[in-house]
Amino acid sequence: MTRPIPKAELHLHIEGTLEPELAFSLAARNGITLMYRSADELRKAYAFDDLQSFLNLYYKLMAVLRTERDFEDLADAYLARAAAQGVRHAEIFFDPQAHTARGVPIETVVAGLGRALKAAPARHGVTTRLIMCFLRDESVESALATFESARPWFGDPIIGVGLDSAEVGHPPSKFREVFDRAREAGLRRVAHAGEEGPPEYVWEALDVLGAERIDHGIRCVEDERLFLRLIREQVPLTVCPLSNVRLRCVDHLADHPLPYMLDSGMLVTANSDDPSYFGGYVGDVYDALEAEPMLMIGVDELQLLAANSFRAAFLSDEERRAYLKEVERHRWV
Repeated sequence: MTRPIPKAELHLHIEGTLEPELAFSLAARNGITLMYRSADELRKAYAFDDLQSFLNLYYKLMAVLRTERDFEDLADAYLARAAAQGVRHAEIFFDPQAHTARGVPIETVVAGLGRALKAAPARHGVTTRLIMCFLRDESVESALATFESARPWFGDPIIGVGLDSAEVGHPPSKFREVFDRAREAGLRRVAHAGEEGPPEYVWEALDVLGAERIDHGIRCVEDERLFLRLIREQVPLTVCPLSNVRLRCVDHLADHPLPYMLDSGMLVTANSDDPSYFGGYVGDVYDALEAEPMLMIGVDELQLLAANSFRAAFLSDEERRAYLKEVERHRWV
């Protein structure tokens, strides 16, 4: 088997790595009865009409995550799978509001995830960062309260903030204040924009929130001025092709704009988003892109996507150079 290309994953929701088998295991551990009779039956439910239909199941299954050990096991399972597919660095999103709203303290979530992330370099050969996301369909007051509650972990392990969940009707500008606080606290800033929402949301994420990376961003192709700005300023986009197809943002993988974005000189990366739900981890995403003949993505394009992933990551210059050397060495393996 060919060794997978070394890569970073920059758009990964840890709650979206909950495989059906692990969900049933955690449910049994915590005395929870799921509405599905088996892991196979649950997997069949992973057919979505849009983002909201996915989120409905996504939040329902989180009920099995209760203890520090649950969150540690969840993250460790993802890191093992990712490492096997060539991931050398992962910047992982988590949604504290989705857990505190059901009575799980943020301390429990961060402690469990933190243990898995701390062990990852030795256990899996993967370096990590943790990014706390705000649910955009919740109130600004909830986001601000969540931000303040997380202050003890700023810098270690939480290095940044993000914005996710249902996009339509929830513009980034709604969260200006909490992103201002994040900037003042020295945290990195990313935001979901331009997935189901319009290109205007990408403008707001950049100019109002000060986002350093745009998560998704595929609707930028509808706005020439925005498209050219993203290229000129080399704003990274963390694109998730399999997710876009599963959530009907793109009808077919063959129609995905990623090759056009890449050919135009945009700093675009390929990621898995919520891999348990969307049909594959990041290595599977690379394989699917290469296998779709209409996309015309070959070895050179995959190498560029991998290199871009490290260029777009929140790494030190020394770390970035080392990882880029790994990508270059892989070319000659």
